[in-house]
This record gives sequence, structure tokens and C-alpha cells, in this order.
Amino acid sequence: MSKVLVSDSIDQAGIDILSQVATVDVKLGLKPAELIAVIGEYDALMIRSGTRVTQEIIEAGTQLKIIGRAGVGVDNVDVPAATRRGIVVVNSPEGNTIAAAEHALAMILALSRHIPDANASVKRGAWDRNSFVGAEVYKKTLGVVGLGKIGSHVAAVAKTMGMKLLAYDPFISTERAEQIGCQLVELDLLFQQADYITLHIPKTPETTHLINATTLAKMKPTARIINCARGGIIDEVALAAALKAGRIGGAALDVFESEPLGESELRSLGKEVILTPHLGASTAEAQVNVAIDVAEQIRDVLLGLPARSAVNIPGLGPEVLEELKPYMQLAETLGNLVGQLAGGRVEVLNIRLQGELATNKSQPLIVAALKGLLYQALRERVNYVNASIEAKERGIRVIETRDASIRDYAGTLHLEATGTLGTHSVTGALLGEREIHLTDVDGFPINVPPSKYMVFTLHRDMPGIIGKLGSLLGSFNVNIASMQVGRKIVRGDAVMALSIDDPLPEGILDEIIKVPGIRDAYTVTL
Repeated sequence: MSKVLVSDSIDQAGIDILSQVATVDVKLGLKPAELIAVIGEYDALMIRSGTRVTQEIIEAGTQLKIIGRAGVGVDNVDVPAATRRGIVVVNSPEGNTIAAAEHALAMILALSRHIPDANASVKRGAWDRNSFVGAEVYKKTLGVVGLGKIGSHVAAVAKTMGMKLLAYDPFISTERAEQIGCQLVELDLLFQQADYITLHIPKTPETTHLINATTLAKMKPTARIINCARGGIIDEVALAAALKAGRIGGAALDVFESEPLGESELRSLGKEVILTPHLGASTAEAQVNVAIDVAEQIRDVLLGLPARSAVNIPGLGPEVLEELKPYMQLAETLGNLVGQLAGGRVEVLNIRLQGELATNKSQPLIVAALKGLLYQALRERVNYVNASIEAKERGIRVIETRDASIRDYAGTLHLEATGTLGTHSVTGALLGEREIHLTDVDGFPINVPPSKYMVFTLHRDMPGIIGKLGSLLGSFNVNIASMQVGRKIVRGDAVMALSIDDPLPEGILDEIIKVPGIRDAYTVTL
């Protein structure tokens, strides 16, 4: 049975899901050396922000298949190191969306009305209303940096409060921004015009210290900055200096470059600054949501299924996965099949998306096809994460083509593998929503669902050949579950596809080839 290590506190609902498929050990507060010492026993690691998963920990996790971060970011995971090892890294991009957005909105209002300081004043016994005159957000301009799910929700709520919305996001269209109610502008213009600036972007080399002395100088002296996204986006030293000098109106921060927050000028400032200890996702509802979301993904990966929010599988987001999941299974099956037919070392894999598939994203299907192609060589060591890397290291060249014309099926996938032993091809389609059918093998039309054990022959279409092959297999106690022949012309070349109940006994393939009229034969295990 699989083993899962939970090294940070997560909701019991997540542990209950994991317990359905694995032995779950909860070990909180492990030091790096302690985690390195035990991680080799586990198939999965589930964390929050408290555990930093370094390259050393990943290399020690020789059995790891997946690392799950119960939260939005994966800043505390060495994703490139995990990818090189073929370890899936997942997060919960939507589990705490509402919680994080509401915290940002709360910070905007609390900063505007000096709520924390006013509360502390009353609790001290004072009644000093004049010291806490605030500002209304109505008709003020909110600059939203990052219009993802969290930023979009903040914008939608702010709009209902009567705020004017500016937004900066280089990855979103003008039309989408307008649907949300935002005017898409350049970053400098947003800094210059916004009364409030709220950050909803990841920390990357490009966004580190995005808010610095230079950008702060572009803002209104009354502007207020809110960061509930990631620590390090703001140069905290520069921000503190600007606040002390009155060059900026206020700041509300939930995240910091170093957490817990140590010595900082920000802590000595007054009501113009609000600091909270990374509470963006800290609601009862969010903790349950992210625990369930990530636990379900870990469960799926341990069961051999793809994760819906893997951050290191090319092009595979939740929406894409939902749409393409059946076709990914088709691609993986066809890749496995054509790899076995080709045999030897595959040098080129041609992938053709036909019909409706020609308009879809191809990268997830390519990854799935490569995973299937390499399975016979690598078995469980190949997955959606490392399939492209493994193919590249083996010198496999991938050629993608698209053909939007629709023939017999709405959408089909065609794979052709060329290697040291020749070229073979397979084509497949989905019947209904999920039933895979092979529609072509080596250019010969067939219509057969793949089965675990199959035999394919290239033979001359001639009377009696099917009976001879059936008699031969029967003499070796091989039971045929189904059989179909594909041919182009009468008495020309043909392909026979047989589904059998058990693996073909050793040595029978040579006997099959000896049958008059049969030119070649292949056994396939899917």
C-alpha cells in the first residue's frame, strides 16, 4: 500500500481522503535533516507553507510520485528538481480564492478606516474619534495588478462598492478585463493614477521588488498599497522609508520577504500600516477546500490518474484537463501501442490531430503520447511530468501536424513512430465520451476497442488464413476474445487485430509467422 507523509497541519477531511488509498503519517515540525531521513519511505508528500521542499529532500525521496501543496503557490518547493525526477507537483489554485480575495478587501477597508488602531484605542479605554478620521473607497481608483481568479474577485467586489477599476495583466485580453469591469492599462499608468494598489501576482524574477523606491516615487502621496499575494514583491525597506517620509499614504501587508516577520521598520509605524501574519487563506472554509482539493489529486496520482492542478505538466491546467482527459487516455494508449509495434529505438514520433482535436491544445496530448510510447522501456518511472524530458534525452523528435477536416469521426488522433526497425502507425478515436476505438493500424482501416492483450498480424487476404491462425492459437490454449480484419483491396495485404484473454505464451509468435500468408506478427500488452 502507498504511504503519504503529511508534514504540515491540514484539515482532517484531506487526511480522510488520503486514507482511502494509502497509509498516512502526520509528522509536524520536521527539521530538514529529519525530513531527509524519512522521506525515502513515502510515495507522496503533502505540505502547506511550513515545509520547504529542497532539492536535497527531493533527491532523498526516491519513491516520491507527487508533492502536494495545500495552497495557491509552490514557492517553497524546488519545482525544477521535482520535474527532473518525474515528481508531480500540485497545488490548489482555487481552494482559497475567496478567502484570499476577501482578506485583500478587508485590508483595503481596514486601512481606509484605521480599524486596527481604533479598536486598540477603545480597548485601552480611550474614545478618540478625531485621531481616526478615515477615507471612503467610493469613487476611488483601485489598481489591480494581476487579474487571475483572486484579483478578478477583488475587482468584482470593489466595483459593487463604487470603485473605478484599473488593471495590469500582460496575460489577459482587453475583452476579458472589460468583462470583469476593469480598464487594462500599462503598469506605470496604474501606479500614477490609483488611489489603492492591490497585488495579485506570483513572485518571479520579474516581479521581485516590483514595488521599489522607483515605482513608489510614481505613486500619489495618498496611495495605499495592499499585498496579500507573495512576500518579496515589495521592497520592504523602500516601502518603510516612503511611509516614514510621507511619500505614500499607507500599506497593508499579509506576506513578507522573510516569515515570520523579524526586525523591520514597518513594525514601528503607526496607523498608516497594517500587518497580518499571512492570513490570506486562513478561513475554516479555505482550509477544508485546499485540503480536499490537494488530497484528491494525491489520491488520483497514486491510482495512476492525472492531477488536475499540476504545476509542472506542460499546458495542463484544471480546465484543460477536464476537457482533454479522455483524449489524453487515448493518446497514452496509442503511444503505448505504436511503441510496441515499432519496437527497437524510436527516433521520430509524428502526431496528427484531426477533426475537432485540431482546434485543441496539443501539448497535453503530446505528453500523454510520449508517456505511452516510453512505458515499455521505463514503466512506472515515466509520467506526465518527465515524459518530454525522457523523450528529449533519448533523441526522439516529435513532429506535430493538424488536420481540421472531419472524416468518419469528429476527432481522431494519429501517431506514427519511426525507428531502427521501421515505421508503424495507429489511429484512434473516442466513441461516445470515453470509449477508445482503434480505427487504423499501419494504414489499414479497422474498428476495434483496445484490450490488455492483443495480437496484430500483417498477412495476405486469402481464404482459410483466419481459421489457420485460430487453430494454431487454440492448440496452445490461447482463447480469442475478438478478431477483426482490415484490408484495402480484396485478396491484397491486410491487418488482423485479435484480442486474447491471456498473454501470448513464449515462442508462439514465431509459429504464427510460419503460417502461410502471414508476413509479420506483433504481440501487444496495454
